[in-house]
Amino acid sequence: MVYLEKSQPAPESLAKEKTKKSGKYNKEDVLERLVLDFKNKCYICEYQQPSVQVEHFVPHKEDVDLKFDWDNLFFACGHCNGTKLAKSEYDDILNCTKKEHDVENFLKYIFVAFPKEEVKIEIIEKSQTTENTKKLLQAVYNGSAVFCSRTLEANILKSRLRDEIKSFNDFIKNYQATENKEEKEYFFEKIKSHIDKSSDFTAFKRWIIKDNPKLKAEFEQYFD
Repeated sequence: MVYLEKSQPAPESLAKEKTKKSGKYNKEDVLERLVLDFKNKCYICEYQQPSVQVEHFVPHKEDVDLKFDWDNLFFACGHCNGTKLAKSEYDDILNCTKKEHDVENFLKYIFVAFPKEEVKIEIIEKSQTTENTKKLLQAVYNGSAVFCSRTLEANILKSRLRDEIKSFNDFIKNYQATENKEEKEYFFEKIKSHIDKSSDFTAFKRWIIKDNPKLKAEFEQYFD
């Protein structure tokens, strides 16, 4: 998860739809804004996929105000949304649209390739909210012993994360190895594009940078 700023004011349709008996919170103007605000990817797993849908960060439970609250509407994939709905404790997680929650630094995101591929989330800033967020993220990426279908979805997601991290690490290795000015600039720009918020799995890549003092000195300034 990375910090993503919600644009303001709210899309015009929300106020209108809120007054209707069967109003919709996912009208075209809402979807267009969410695509832009959330970089066209799920805010939980950070992967761009076609099944992304409008999610209520806090379950509305037929509360009209929450149902049409622009600040409560997020962009999530079906896998993450379904996993989040599975446990009530996931109602209290870090909000990536609030700077004070500092999702990129309250948690550390690690992809482990050997001996078994898995995602590990380490808590930097201890609280019940960060603990809940850690559990949710690990369920999203590693699967659930209860829901076999979600484990299958998690394995597919994890394979995409693996490929993305491998590609990113290859760019880093080539950047560090080459002495050719043009090649170095090319790999420099590739690394920058991978740590941009619009890239898949940005939080994992930024922690790879932060864990290397030299890379951190060169690239942390491009974390926006």
